Amino acid sequence: MKTKIAIVLAAAILLMGAAPVWAHHSFAAEFDSNKPVKMQGSVTKMEWVNPHAWIHIDVKGADGSVAKWMIEAAAPNALLRRGWTKQSLLPGTDIVIEGFQAKDGANRANGSIITTTGGKKLFVGSSAGDPGAAPGAPRQ
Repeated sequence: MKTKIAIVLAAAILLMGAAPVWAHHSFAAEFDSNKPVKMQGSVTKMEWVNPHAWIHIDVKGADGSVAKWMIEAAAPNALLRRGWTKQSLLPGTDIVIEGFQAKDGANRANGSIITTTGGKKLFVGSSAGDPGAAPGAPRQ
């Protein structure tokens, strides 16, 4: 009986450890590499959260309407290793973002490269292996 309890307990512990792996998504599950996007907008908020940071921007259309977009970035620790700080994209910063739109057509994208008004390019992609990776970006 003790052996059965030990086996069940060990299996439960192993399954609990695997849950975070199942919970994490892949690029292909949410974003479409055949739908590249490039847009200019103004940062409204940056969320430094795991597993991916999020950049919120307002994009003004030709008719003057404003569309709110969410851009998925790499994990905060990956951005920090690339030289980002919490001051890199403050609200009001105008940027051009390149990436790939969500499969469901929502105003969400997986970001690859951000260009600031000063011409500085920031690699924002989740990994150098994703379709949204910047050419020559350092591998993680």
